[in-house]
Amino acid sequence: MAGIDHVELRTLKDFYALMAASVAIRRRAAAALLDGETVDGDIPVSLSNLLASLEEVPDVDGGKRLALGGGRSIALDMGYEIDETRKDIFFLEEGEDAFLDMLADFHPGFDEHVARGRELLHGAELGCLVTDRDGTVNNYCARYLTSIQSVYNAVFLTRFARTRVARPVILTSAPLEGLVRISVNPEGEFFYAASKGRECLGRDGRVRRLAITPEKQAAMDALNARLTELTRRPEYEKFTLIGSGLQEKFGQSTVARQDIGGSIDPAESKAFLTTLETLVAELDPSEENFRIEDTGLDVEIILTVETEGEGLKDFDKGDGVRFLDGELGLGMAHGANLICGDTGSDVPMLEAALDFSPDTKTIFVTEDKELEARVTRLTDAALIVPEPDMLVTILGTL
Repeated sequence: MAGIDHVELRTLKDFYALMAASVAIRRRAAAALLDGETVDGDIPVSLSNLLASLEEVPDVDGGKRLALGGGRSIALDMGYEIDETRKDIFFLEEGEDAFLDMLADFHPGFDEHVARGRELLHGAELGCLVTDRDGTVNNYCARYLTSIQSVYNAVFLTRFARTRVARPVILTSAPLEGLVRISVNPEGEFFYAASKGRECLGRDGRVRRLAITPEKQAAMDALNARLTELTRRPEYEKFTLIGSGLQEKFGQSTVARQDIGGSIDPAESKAFLTTLETLVAELDPSEENFRIEDTGLDVEIILTVETEGEGLKDFDKGDGVRFLDGELGLGMAHGANLICGDTGSDVPMLEAALDFSPDTKTIFVTEDKELEARVTRLTDAALIVPEPDMLVTILGTL
């Protein structure tokens, strides 16, 4: 099978193509390790070539500068891509014990947080895991399409899925196709739920979606057409190249207005948010179809749903959990569940799981004291850790 050569990256297209090529390499490595086999010798070589290609992109104005075409260029934060590749090479060459020691050296309090997580989950017979991805069980990346799951991450999560939980679900706001494309876990190990749970891929390979009325879909189509038109303008194109970019999901759309590196001037980011709010108000003056959720990085434009007693509301991850429980037969009312997240948008997952079963445990990845208080008020069976690598290690070493 083809490996990765050491190449000179000149354009953004080159960068995306190289990161996409790393998916197959990482999947081979993860599958071999999980099956107790020796990793092919060409895999570390390919990852070393990947690392060298990324590191050699010139640093200009605080970022790795690549050409866009038409005489334009963009400076990118490639911290995630470089760091995860370095970690994978170390993991493959030095082994798991040395890798965990390295993580402990890198993350203050690593061993203590992992020990508390193992204590929380010790002896628990978990029926269902529902976890967010980015910032929870995957380190944050400046762009979604290049946030390729690392080998060590796939090994730890899949080992947990195989041995410690009956029905593992990764539930994100991203579109389903994109989520599957950047995942390295072997096929059939996880349920993948996307668009906050409106669409999902079963472990049997079957895709399921929550029905949307024709009227709502027409409103969504009109919105996506306007967003596409808007972001094709030269002054707004940059927002499709940072963070989440422009993502058309099932029942919602996302537009980035900032990335984790703060590459957009704050005033320009705020002005773009206002532009998006104006566009939505023009399309939906009576506020019957859309709600806007601004994370500070992404602007989520979400189709409303009719709920009993609450009227119209935006579809959240709690609604997604309830849909998935029925559609996938998760059986969340019949045993312990584990819910993992990192932002306020993940709290509805925990609330829904607790409604199904009070025997629900949770681990959140955050240093936000307000979010920590919100989570720990809901249940005593909660742990807060500051880094995704800590959560992944807890799950992978039980």
